[in-house]
Amino acid sequence: MRARTPQAVGAVLALLATLGPGGGADAQVIRAGPKACRGVALTFDMCPVRGGGGYDAALVASLVAERTPATFFLSGRWMATHDEEVRALLAAPFFEVGTHGQAHAHLPQLDAAAQRAEIEGPIVRLRTTYGRETVLFRPPYGEYDETTVDLAARLGLRFILWNAVSGDPDPSLSAEAIVRHLSEVVRPGGIIVFHANGKGRHTREVVEALRADLLARRGLEPMTVTDLLDRCGEGRTHGDHH
Repeated sequence: MRARTPQAVGAVLALLATLGPGGGADAQVIRAGPKACRGVALTFDMCPVRGGGGYDAALVASLVAERTPATFFLSGRWMATHDEEVRALLAAPFFEVGTHGQAHAHLPQLDAAAQRAEIEGPIVRLRTTYGRETVLFRPPYGEYDETTVDLAARLGLRFILWNAVSGDPDPSLSAEAIVRHLSEVVRPGGIIVFHANGKGRHTREVVEALRADLLARRGLEPMTVTDLLDRCGEGRTHGDHH
């Protein structure tokens, strides 16, 4: 494959950023934490996959080894085939989980009843199979309409999007290109979207580079989404995230 120029890589990332968030009722949609917060939320979508193992074990092992707080958004279909992996994520006290739809459907194409079923599926599975409650919800593809936002509010969910796109599933992007892009767009209080379902070819490298250089150099601390939104500034450290 012919190498892309920096301008072309930037164009790809800019396009990716426009493919997600959109729709109305934005007041209830969260894209970032407080700007005064010296934290950044590393978030990882667990979308269902047709091929491969569907789990980036090396990435998760790296996060665990460094006790790096992270938030994972699990789809119901992914959970149905990754019981052991779900339990491993739930066991780490510095991780938290949210949900990412049942079958990774395009929610705006569904009626209200179908949207509700898609949203509630993984919530019910987490509760009944793992005894875990969550109020964090990220719509598949970052797509939503007013019905989606209204349903999330009625179900008591926090509607979490992002303000920094890694672009990690794109096979044309190198780790260096992704890190360079994130160094330009990540700000205090930011929420970065990655993938930990095996589709991010360089996700582990990128996260390790961010943790070792970009975040540390800027005095930014990795946090879970909940800590970023609710507890930033309380003097918590990496080992204190429960």
